[in-house]
Amino acid sequence: MASSPDEVTLMLIRWSNGERDALDKLIPLVYGELRQLASRALRRERRDHTLQPTALVHEAYLRLIDQRNVNWQNRAHFFAIASQAMRRIIVDHARRHNALKRGGDNLKVELEAALMLPGAKDVDVVRLDDALNALGSFDPQQSRIVELRFFGGLSIEETAEVIGISPATVKRDWSMAKAWLHREMENSGGTAAGDGE
Repeated sequence: MASSPDEVTLMLIRWSNGERDALDKLIPLVYGELRQLASRALRRERRDHTLQPTALVHEAYLRLIDQRNVNWQNRAHFFAIASQAMRRIIVDHARRHNALKRGGDNLKVELEAALMLPGAKDVDVVRLDDALNALGSFDPQQSRIVELRFFGGLSIEETAEVIGISPATVKRDWSMAKAWLHREMENSGGTAAGDGE
């Protein structure tokens, strides 16, 4: 059941103002949505991925409550920060996995389905993170849109609300970012074998 945006916003403001009990009231309001966010993020992972949605939510929760100087604006802002935390957790997990495997099977996600890139089958999450960081160095807005849409599973409208731009701008930047990422991933060897190009 989705939480009321006004109720979540009120709890976030109270939490920002130092009211600890507001956090206790906030978590039941957002837990289900955080769990859905985690499930969407992990749905694209390799089949033998060991990170589960509940663990991802709990890890993100721990990172969120450690935020000291966040001026929570609203529900959308909260879920944007949660998406960012989940991205970092997934990438950190992939880096640890890769280190353990010493370059073996890299963590893969279904980039074609997630970003709808023609010809791309799978992509290494670590390489995707590196590509997003590169994109962010010259177009932070496009990088943020990909992060919110890909890792956070936010809709065009939700992404527009979080960033404070129009849905039309999100659609345009989303398309441009997907094309750039496709090229970048293809050039860095991030696409799966059999890409053919």
